[in-house]
Amino acid sequence: MKKSILFLVGLVGSMMISINAFAHFQMVYTPEAALEKGGEIELKLVFTHPFEAGHTMDMGAPEQFFVIHKEKKNDLLKTLKPIIWKSLTNTGNAYETSYKLRGMGDWIFALTPAPYYEGSEDAYIQQITKMIVNVAGAPTDWDAEIGLPAEIVPLDKPYALWTGNVFRGVVKGDGKPVPFAEIEVEYLNHEPVMGKNKFAKKAKVKAPQDAFVTLAIKADANGVFSFGIPKAGWWGFAALGAGPSTEFKGKELSQDAVIWVKAVDMK
Repeated sequence: MKKSILFLVGLVGSMMISINAFAHFQMVYTPEAALEKGGEIELKLVFTHPFEAGHTMDMGAPEQFFVIHKEKKNDLLKTLKPIIWKSLTNTGNAYETSYKLRGMGDWIFALTPAPYYEGSEDAYIQQITKMIVNVAGAPTDWDAEIGLPAEIVPLDKPYALWTGNVFRGVVKGDGKPVPFAEIEVEYLNHEPVMGKNKFAKKAKVKAPQDAFVTLAIKADANGVFSFGIPKAGWWGFAALGAGPSTEFKGKELSQDAVIWVKAVDMK
């Protein structure tokens, strides 16, 4: 009997480790998404667990990083500088850059990171990530599909959301909707301290139970999902395995589509 109980405890523990291992989120972070005027913004590229400011994974050299503004694409890969990012539990290799926003409209920042090897799963993860900044409220590109192999196309402006609004998006893989896509959702619960390349220790909220750390939702048959935003701040959406690539270096690859949106309180 004791051996059986120990086996079950070990099994549950290994399952929890497996679940937590998949709650990774690639961040492309800047403090504000809706700006009154242009100018230079700072960007941090970090692969981490945003709700808990937990284990930060080492990023390899990204495959591509670019910005699109009024349908024009600007390659930013060579502007990236390596940094060390500090979570509440460890440090990890990350990247930073700055970019000058010239003119009004939307700026879509898109990152294709190097696949990350997750040892606990003996598999790779590649989270292709979008983050959109707007200047002066003029809409230009926010709902554009930009040709990423795994992509979430927003149906609501990701930078113009009041707390309590619903955010909707379409999960696409290789340009086609992904029916019933599995989507993880996390809140950026610890404020990034830009000048020190770390997360603030103080959390904004406390999860009552582990299921509230990484929320799980599903898209419908057309790849469309919706999510009611309960609190102001940045929210990340990761559609798991949305991309067409399923193997890297002879091992399983989860090619995920990630988008970040920001909600603000009405005052």
